[in-house]
Amino acid sequence: MSAPEASLPLWVLVRVFLRSLFLQASWNPKGMQNLGLAYAVFPALERLYPAGASREEAVRRHLVFFNTHPYVAAAIVGGVVYHEVRIARDEETPDKVVAFKAALMGPLAALGDGFFWLSLKPAAGAVSVALVPLLGVWAVPLFLVLYNLVHVLLRVRLYWLGLTLGDRLVEAVARANLPARGAKLRAVAALSAGGMAAWLAISFGTNAGGASAPFLAAGCLALGVASYVLVSRRVPNYVVLYLAAGLACVAGAFL
Repeated sequence: MSAPEASLPLWVLVRVFLRSLFLQASWNPKGMQNLGLAYAVFPALERLYPAGASREEAVRRHLVFFNTHPYVAAAIVGGVVYHEVRIARDEETPDKVVAFKAALMGPLAALGDGFFWLSLKPAAGAVSVALVPLLGVWAVPLFLVLYNLVHVLLRVRLYWLGLTLGDRLVEAVARANLPARGAKLRAVAALSAGGMAAWLAISFGTNAGGASAPFLAAGCLALGVASYVLVSRRVPNYVVLYLAAGLACVAGAFL
């Protein structure tokens, strides 16, 4: 039986981060992301605890229910390693790491949903779509680069914060003010979508030609504005889509 190591080399920390990218690969209805979390931190536990009861106990405490946003989970993974190192050094008790996960997985899930799903992805998509007239099909890889560049760099940053700050990462995340940054990204998305709508209106009007061209262009712009207003007033997306489809049918019948 080898002696435990109360410190971790860089290559182990890198392995933990890379494994955290597969957090949802073992998603299950009962524990949700618990197997993915245990898999991610196992290289650290393997170095910190000798084979036997202590290592089994360490793995077992990460097999309880766990679920959060898969990207910001990097902060919790880093924090788990931070606490496990302190537990291995007898500087704190195992209940600290359990409480750490339970306290953060809910708030960080909400933070991640608001920033990544509702802000970053729409902004990257809208910017890429707005550049289709210039880039054509290359707008697709542009979206992948824009989205993943931000998302991967933030994952690395959050992992490092958890790894070095432990519980204090909450203060660092608060200072980052992701909700405010998300609001700016949503504004970028709206501007990009508006620009694309204007381009489509002018393009359709030009291609249509004749007396109906100005009406078609104005109608496209009006539809874009109306859709924005309806969505901002929490009208369901499917209602807006059906309305747009109906207006398109009417326009096709009379223009």
